Amino acid sequence: MSDFFVESLETPSLTKATLVDCLNENLGLNAREARDMVDSVFELMTAALVSGDDVKLPGFGNFQIRTKAMRPGRNPKTGEAVTIAPRRVATFRASNTLKDQIDRAT
Repeated sequence: MSDFFVESLETPSLTKATLVDCLNENLGLNAREARDMVDSVFELMTAALVSGDDVKLPGFGNFQIRTKAMRPGRNPKTGEAVTIAPRRVATFRASNTLKDQIDRAT
């Protein structure tokens, strides 16, 4: 997958469709099998995060759920003070391996 190129005028990005294409080309899976595999991986990751578990991908990074407390905020249009409700958010922390690879690529 090191030969990943996006021919687009937009900002290049790795999409699910690109992952499906890579599985199709590199592993010989048909499009349906590749799509099902990619969907299954994302469903497993989503289910783990929803249940509060961390998703750890060695050499890539960790996804975690963080609970944000209720806090004061401000409506940017009106300037009116509002209370922001507590919520859970997904966070990603890149591994040192990924950080080093990114740094070397510049």
